Amino acid sequence: MENIKAKQAKKNIVVVGGGFAGLKFAQHMFNNKYYNVTLIDKNNYNFFTPLLYQVATGFLDASSISYPFRKLFRDKGIHFRLAEVVRVDTEKQIVYLDEGEIHYDHLVFAAGAKANFFGNESVRANAISLKGMEDALFMRNELIKTVEKASIESDPAERRRLLTVVVAGGGATGVEVAGMLAEMKNNIIEKDYPELKGVNGQILVVDGNSVLLAPMSEKTHKETYNALIGLGVKIKLNTRVMSFTNDQVCLSDGEVVETKTLIWCAGIIAHTFAGIPESSLGIGNRMKTDNFNRVHRLDNVYAIGDISVQQTDDLYPKGHPQLAQPAIQQGRTLARNFITIAKGNIPTPFKYFDRGDMAIVGRHHAVADLFKNKLHLSGFLGLLGWLFIHLISLVNYDNKIKTLYEWIVAYLTKDQALRMMFKHKEVSKPLDTN
Repeated sequence: MENIKAKQAKKNIVVVGGGFAGLKFAQHMFNNKYYNVTLIDKNNYNFFTPLLYQVATGFLDASSISYPFRKLFRDKGIHFRLAEVVRVDTEKQIVYLDEGEIHYDHLVFAAGAKANFFGNESVRANAISLKGMEDALFMRNELIKTVEKASIESDPAERRRLLTVVVAGGGATGVEVAGMLAEMKNNIIEKDYPELKGVNGQILVVDGNSVLLAPMSEKTHKETYNALIGLGVKIKLNTRVMSFTNDQVCLSDGEVVETKTLIWCAGIIAHTFAGIPESSLGIGNRMKTDNFNRVHRLDNVYAIGDISVQQTDDLYPKGHPQLAQPAIQQGRTLARNFITIAKGNIPTPFKYFDRGDMAIVGRHHAVADLFKNKLHLSGFLGLLGWLFIHLISLVNYDNKIKTLYEWIVAYLTKDQALRMMFKHKEVSKPLDTN
C-alpha cells in the first residue's frame, strides 16, 4: 500500500524531444524514485546528428547512428510516447498532441532546431537541408538520382549542371558534406559510372564569413581551406546565396552557378510551439531561460539544448552555441537538479564547460580545437581524435561496432556499398464494400 501511495505521489515530468539534451536528461532520470518521466518524440528512435551527412552521402547506414527509444528505455522507468506536440496550455499544464494529450507537473522542452532559410522562399522550396534522418535519406536518394541522370545525359552543359553541387554554409556540417562529396567524386563516381569519366562537375562551398569554421582557430581556418582545395572543392568566402530558381544559384557577388543541387547548411532556428508566448522567446526563436534553464515568465517550464538561450553566462552573452556539448551538459545538469530538489537540497546553476570543436575534411584530414583553443590537433592525429570522440558518443555498443566497421571499410577501400535508393510507396487500400 505504501508503494502505491509513493508511486501516486510522484510528479510527472514531460520531455519534448529526444535529441542530445532530451536523451541525456532521460538517462540521468533512469529508475529514479521521485518522478514519472515521459519523453515525447515524433520519431521512435534517437539519432546522432553530427553523422547525418555520412548517411546522406552513403558512407554510413541509417541504423548505424540511430537506436529505438523503447529499447533504450527498457527496464529504466522512462515512458515513451510517439507523437507531435500541437500546442501547450501552460495554465492547465497540459500538452496537446496530434493524438491525445498529457498532463505535466514539469515540462522540459528539448526539441532542438530546424534549418533557417532566413525568409528566402526560393531556397526553402528548392534546396536540400540536413537536420533529420528523413533529410539524410532524401539527400542520398536525390544525389544518386542526379548522378544516374547525368550518366545518360548527352548534352555536356546539362551533364555539368547535374554534376555540380553548391553547399551553402562553411560551418562544420557544410565543410564535412563538401569533403565527403569530394571523396565520392574523386574515388567512386568514375568507378561506378565509367561513362562520366572526364566530366567536369564541381563542388562549391559558399559562406558569408571570411573564413571556414569561423568559431575555431586561425590554424583550423587555414588547414580546412587547404584540405578542401586539395580535394578539388571550390570555395567562395564573403559571399551569400541570394536565390535558387530554374537550376540557377545566384550569389551575392553576381555570379550565377548552373546546378540542380543546393545543399543548405547555412543556419538553424529553434522549433516553436503554440502556447509559448513570444515574450518567452529570444534570438533565433530560442526560449529565454535563467541559469537553471527555467523559461522566462512560465511556471514549471524548462528548456535545454538548441531550443534554449541562456544569457546569464558572461562568456556567452548571446547564449551558448547550438552544439551537442551544451545540450548534453544542460540535460545532465537539469536532471541532477530535479533529483537534488526532490531530496530537499539546493540545485546547481548551469555552467558550460567548453571541451572544444572539431570537424573532419574527407578521409584523411580532421581538425580539432580543444579546451577553448588551447590544444590544436590536425592531420592523422586530429582524425584519430575525431573518430574516437564520435564513436564513444554513439548511444549503444551496436551503433559503435557498426559505425567502426563501416568506417574501416570505407577508409581501406575508398568506397562503400551503401549507395542504394530506398523509396517509400503509398499503398492504396481496397475499398470496403461491406
